[in-house]
Amino acid sequence: MVIALLPLASDSHIKRRIADSVPNSGQTGDQCTESIEPPKLEREARTMTRIEADFQRRALLGGVGLGVAATLATAHPAVVTGAKAQPAANGTTARPIDALVHRRATEIRASCVRATSAIPIAPHPANGDEARYPNAIGSDTRSLPHNERGEVDPAAWRAYVVACQSGESADFEKVPLGGVRRLGNPLGTLAVSFCGLDPTQIAIPAPPTLTSAERAGEAVEAYWHALLRDVPLAEYQDATENRDVLAACGELSRLGDFRGPKAGGRVTPATLFRGTALYFDAADPRGRVATPPGVLDGPMVSQFLLRDVPFGSQWISARIRPATPGSEFLTTYEDWLRAQNGQPPQRGVQFEATPRYIATGRDLAEWVRHLPLFQTTVLLLLTTGAFAPDPRFGGMFPGAQPPTPASNPYRSLRTQNPASSFGPPHIMALLSEGTNNVIRAAYWQKYFVHRTLRPEAYGGLAHHRLVNGVTDYPLPDAFLRSEALDRTRAKQGTHLLSQIYPDGSPNFSAYPGGASSVSSVTATLLKAFFDESRVIENPVQPDPRDPTRLVPYNGPALTLGGELNKLATNYGCARNWGGIHWRSDAAASMVIGEEVAIGMLREIRMTLREPFDGFSFTGFDGRRITV
Repeated sequence: MVIALLPLASDSHIKRRIADSVPNSGQTGDQCTESIEPPKLEREARTMTRIEADFQRRALLGGVGLGVAATLATAHPAVVTGAKAQPAANGTTARPIDALVHRRATEIRASCVRATSAIPIAPHPANGDEARYPNAIGSDTRSLPHNERGEVDPAAWRAYVVACQSGESADFEKVPLGGVRRLGNPLGTLAVSFCGLDPTQIAIPAPPTLTSAERAGEAVEAYWHALLRDVPLAEYQDATENRDVLAACGELSRLGDFRGPKAGGRVTPATLFRGTALYFDAADPRGRVATPPGVLDGPMVSQFLLRDVPFGSQWISARIRPATPGSEFLTTYEDWLRAQNGQPPQRGVQFEATPRYIATGRDLAEWVRHLPLFQTTVLLLLTTGAFAPDPRFGGMFPGAQPPTPASNPYRSLRTQNPASSFGPPHIMALLSEGTNNVIRAAYWQKYFVHRTLRPEAYGGLAHHRLVNGVTDYPLPDAFLRSEALDRTRAKQGTHLLSQIYPDGSPNFSAYPGGASSVSSVTATLLKAFFDESRVIENPVQPDPRDPTRLVPYNGPALTLGGELNKLATNYGCARNWGGIHWRSDAAASMVIGEEVAIGMLREIRMTLREPFDGFSFTGFDGRRITV
């Protein structure tokens, strides 16, 4: 059965169809179909096709110059001024194809602008915590000056809110800082991107409120993340006997509103800490949760993070420099308060002597600490043919069987190769542009819609509530009485949430996550250009007994699309392992990345000259999307 859905706010002018049913919360749903076809762009593309067909027909008849001049002059007299070709400034004769290409470029650029600008501003619901707490305990205030209790200076907070409301550089320059850490590029979010949606056209749900059961569940998960950082990732499978992993699953399963992935209604070792996507839903203020296809399959870490990467006559090792288990930060109140004021840390990370593959949650968080530009390595693994004599210099698929989808026009074009379109330079350029566009979109939400507190600040509220008896910090009992919080107090002597990064969180709101938005736009663009159904050959995993080496993975098949989805959640959830993000931060950003990619693909499709029916890929909620 095919049913029509209400259009999303960011896509009110496009046609959406969905087969069978919408995926259930926390589970991957049935295959769905969404067709995205901007009518105005299609009409104008057909017009340009007719012009080009006329050009080709007249070329065969020997009347190219006259025919093109007559065709183009009716639409744009400035392009061609007469039936005869006009002399160019350097004395050469202007060719009719020059005018045609120039005209087509101009028209398509204008068409893209008109179609994208027709998409309305999306709704931007907030959770109300900023108005609810005059002392801003539900908001992100780090790097501003704070009192001894960790509450922000009221005048500094007012100045910050004024700047976030105006978006003016002069207002941000008036914001007092409490230390040396500066604000994280608020004006960069207001730069105009040349391709795709602007940030106001993307909707995400409001983040959980400070006192909500959902935030309590996320806080309990964040504390378990910290407690289990050094447990081997090989233990996150249903046959595990690891008592700590089983304890975390049991407590999260008992919580009334934990929205992570589940199996049979319960959190299991194989679903624990795996990623989700959070979609805006006009019918549900909390949004709709989905588990991206493939994220629950096989090892927790994506195959793209376990392969050495070919780089021409060089290679890039997949082994990382692991941090020591003792590299825990902000566990004392003095260090915590310094971080809230934006003062520099007093010590740094210590590292193990031997590099290894990503084998623990700490490893994953350390890998993403400096936000590596993994887009290049993933593309190299997909576009470089396998090299049997030395796999380090080859990619993931045989060179004679590249993982291109059936829709790729170069599967049928027999005399041409891809390069500036559909080739690695084209895809790499789009990945770079998508990364920049999505950071603007995510950070715009951080500064100009949501200014949500970080988990480290939530830990400070717990400290004052339980140690100093501050009763006006209304944290839920489900968190205050949790086993995760009790274990943390026993381990480190405080109720603060330990951090992997010496200076704690970045200097902007927790919601939504920036890293997740980068990984999700990357995964979406790559799914549009490559065959998601291709099975990963010879999958691997770190040896649980010796993570400096890899061993074969022998479970159910892993697909390219599923491992790209897993990579996207790895990149975002790694920041959760570090203690700097909530689950909802990463989940909402998955959708921001997907929407930014779709907006870019709409326009990119219209620029292409190859015979092409459109990009098609699977969304993070299981829909089949065609652009």
